[in-house]
Formats: sequence, structure tokens, C-alpha cells
Amino acid sequence: MSHDHHDERPELTPGQIAAALNPPPGRNGGDLVVETLQGLGATTVFGLPGQHALGMFDALRRSSLTYVGLRVENNAGFAADAYGRITGEVAPLLLSTGPGALTSLAALQEAAAASAPVLAISSQIPTAGLGGGRHGYLHELRDQKASFRDIVKSVHTVRTASQIPSAIAAAWESALTAPHGPVWIEIPQDVLITATTLPVVTAMDATPREVHARPELIAVAAHLLSNAERPAIIAGGGVVRSDASGKLRALAERVGAPVVTTYGGKGAFPWEHPLSLQSWIEDRHTTDFLEDADVLLVVGSGLGELSSNYYTFAPRGRVVQIEADAGKLESNHPALGIHADARDALSDLLEAVSPREDPAAAERVAAVLGRVRDRIAAQELTLEQHLVAGIRAALPDTSPSFWDMTILAYWAWAAFDARRPNTMHSAQGSGGLGYAFPAAIGAAAADVTKPVLAVSGDGGAMYSIAELATARQYDLPVTWLIVDDGGYGILREYMTDAFGETSATELSRPDFVALAESFGVPAVRTSPETLADDLAKAIAQPGPSVVVLPALLRMFEPTHL
Repeated sequence: MSHDHHDERPELTPGQIAAALNPPPGRNGGDLVVETLQGLGATTVFGLPGQHALGMFDALRRSSLTYVGLRVENNAGFAADAYGRITGEVAPLLLSTGPGALTSLAALQEAAAASAPVLAISSQIPTAGLGGGRHGYLHELRDQKASFRDIVKSVHTVRTASQIPSAIAAAWESALTAPHGPVWIEIPQDVLITATTLPVVTAMDATPREVHARPELIAVAAHLLSNAERPAIIAGGGVVRSDASGKLRALAERVGAPVVTTYGGKGAFPWEHPLSLQSWIEDRHTTDFLEDADVLLVVGSGLGELSSNYYTFAPRGRVVQIEADAGKLESNHPALGIHADARDALSDLLEAVSPREDPAAAERVAAVLGRVRDRIAAQELTLEQHLVAGIRAALPDTSPSFWDMTILAYWAWAAFDARRPNTMHSAQGSGGLGYAFPAAIGAAAADVTKPVLAVSGDGGAMYSIAELATARQYDLPVTWLIVDDGGYGILREYMTDAFGETSATELSRPDFVALAESFGVPAVRTSPETLADDLAKAIAQPGPSVVVLPALLRMFEPTHL
């Protein structure tokens, strides 16, 4: 069977040939960047200009791309990460050389951990300076891409204008091949600003490679699940990223398997389903239940620190692990490792398993959830549970929420009903501060018809204050809940537990209400009693808003110690 790809290529019309022979004047390498992005289907780009990158930003004027400019490169990276997570599309991130590029590193680490398809395009010093010589160019690094290689999926260097479309197409394909992730391209300043007579980039193709499960492995996995006595499923972020929650539910129901979601997998399985163990994954009762499964299907999770109750999880049955990142297969537990995209593999499994009845499964699930509830209830943490419930009541079901690394988020990971797949997001992949608000800006830019919620502590909020200006400038429907406890609350708790006293955790902070209002963003100070109402009002009003909640929260007791 021959493959003649020439038959699939579109023929140019005489008009298109004439246009290619006589490209419009006034174009430069930056135009090739934006034309390629448009040709691949991009509609929105994030970023922050800098001297070496001005060729790209100038070209934006001549394009149909929507530009969302943030105030700090790391925040621009968080916004692109959220856009990629929410849409499943590539989020271009335009950066300058050296300090501008390096400031995005923490955001790219989060995108890598969460499998968000971010396409970072950075400028570089002029071509004459490349290669590690010490020429003294502004922003010069000996090897800029080396700083990114350990973090991103792939690195692409451009040295001539004609390389731009191919480099961007290759990076685009890499970003969208499962597991999704950030990619890095760098283009020298002179290449971006030099005039080009290359034709306008039109027909672009960058189809991601599909990661299919091997059929003999699916056959074994289906046999194990069909004949299991006590099957169970752990659903991770890979289920959400691959839009596989429908397939997951169908499989769980077909084999009668209880499902727990990891924190990255929030919303992958219906919270109130009779087979739902929800996401109390840092709980000994849940861990014991999963250890007792004779067949445990792990989908889209590497069973890392949080998902394994801090590595105390020791499954006794057969583990089947479906994972698109080959490096995570069996990295923590021996398993039947299946290298595949979650959606694809679940679809194959659905066709191959035999239905099994287990009338007692729902009772066993209810019993575990009851034991978890009793454990939490014994700790007198009513304020924290009340706040989680209040936020859930105020937030529309279809609205995405973004959570910073703060005590209320740690509660939400375990106790918040996301209600829909791909609506609850946090920075727990890499655990960096300052994610929530810029990420919410990225999600709002993806769909301005849905209000978006960001939740931060006062410490994390200080990382992102500058982006109040961004939210106001673009009039984005983002409500920012800041829980003000006067410091790094979770670190305060960790230090008290470990050392009996704290150090470096107490913070002087601004009047957040007055500060928000100085940006032209309406703000209100609330209380635990009025939170649900104040939050609902803020979410209902158009444009950005801030709700400040002074509160000292406590974490539930861990079970891994």
C-alpha cells in the first residue's frame, strides 16, 4: 500500500500564486511568526514585550491575533497555562530575551507538571552573538535554551527567517502530542526585525502524533478488570487533559469499580455518583480501600507524592497504569504499564471488558466516605468546611476556578465538588505561588462569557497584584478571593508542627480593598458569615472584582505520619 501525500496537498489558485510571488511590503521575521500562528489556528497570544522581541509585537498589529499583555512574564506564563488547560488548544506566549525569558521559568514548570500546551516564543540576542562567545550583548546568556531544556518538552532554535514556520509547526505538534506540555522556541532579534520577501505563510499543518495503547496490553487489562473481585480506579489529571471523563464513567459503571480522583483529576468523575470516592486521597481510609483492591486501574496519574498519600500507599493487588508520559510508567509502583493517551486507552478498554455486577460496591464506597466524614468532623473544622461550601454555593457550575497554594486550596483539593470536568485548576503540579489570579485571567480571555474565580492567600496574592491592572485593562470577568491570614499560613502550620515555632512566615501586607480600588477594581471586605453572598454578588457583576476575607484557617490532620 503506497502513501502518496502529494494527492492531499491543496493546489494553489492563480491568484494565490500571484500573491506568493508578490508578497505585501513592510513584513519582517515577526510577521512570519504571527502568520504561522494564525495558520495553525491560534486566536489569542499572551506575553510581555522587550527590546529584542519588538519585531514580533510590531507584527501583531498586522494580524488578527488577540493580544493579552500581562505585567510580569511569569504571570503571562500562568495565563497561557490556564488558556491551554481550559481550551485544550496551544497557548502562544511571546517573551523577550534573558531576564524576560527566565522570569517565565516557574510558570513553564507548572505547565509541564500539569500538561498544559504552552508555546513559548522568545527572542534571542542577534545571530552574530549565538554560540557562547562573550560579546556583551544586552541580555546575553551563554546558552539561553539550556535554562529551558530541563523543563519543556522540546526546544527549537531558529537562525534564519525561512526556518520560522517549520520550527513553530514542530513545536506546536510537540505541545499537543500527549501528554500535552510547554515547548520553547527562540528567534534572534535580527531575524525578527529584518525585512523579508518570503511569501505570506498560509497552509500550515501540525497534527499531533497519537499515542495509542498496544492491543495485547489492553487485552490483558480488560481480562483483569472483567474478572476482578474488588476493582477500583484512580483517575488523574490525564483524564481531564484528554477529555476522557465520559469514557471513565462508562468504564467504571460497566465493571462496577469505585473511582477516586487525584487533585489534578478533580471533576474527572461525578462527585455524587454512587461509585465516587470523591478526592479524599490524602486519607488513610481511602488509602486502605485502594490497597485492598485486587485490580487497581490508574489512569493519567504517576501516583506522585500527594496522589499516594505521601508515598504511604502500597497496593496489594494488580496495578494497571495508563499513562501518556512514558517516564511515569511504573515510576512508583510495579504495574501493567500501558503507554497511551487516557481517552484512547479507555475507549479501547470499554470495548474489550465484560460487564460485571457488584451490588455491594456502592455500599463500600458510602462506608469509606462515612469514615472520612467522621474523621474530619472529630477535628472541629467547621469554619473551613463552611467556607468551601460557601464558595461552591456562590460559583456557577460552568465557571472555572483557579486556586493558589493556600490552606483553603488544600481543603478544596479534597473537599470541593468541581461539578464539571476541567473547571477546577491549581498549581499543585509544581507547587509555585502566585498562580491563581493570572491563570484566571488566561481562562477569562479564553471565554469572556463565563465569570472566573481565583482564590489566593495574602502571601500568594502579593505575587500577582500587578495583574489587577491587566484585569482592568481588558475588563475581564475575574473575581479574586483573597484569604488574608497575615502570612504564609500553610508554612506557618508546617513549621509549628515540625519545629514548635515559626520563622519568616509573618507578613506585613497592604489594605487589599483600598489597593484593588486604586486599580479601579471594585472590592469588598467580607466575613465567613457573609462570604457566600458577597462572592455571588462579585461574580455576578461584569468585569474584575476583589473579595477580601480576613480569616485564620487550619488544615485537617494528615494521616501519613
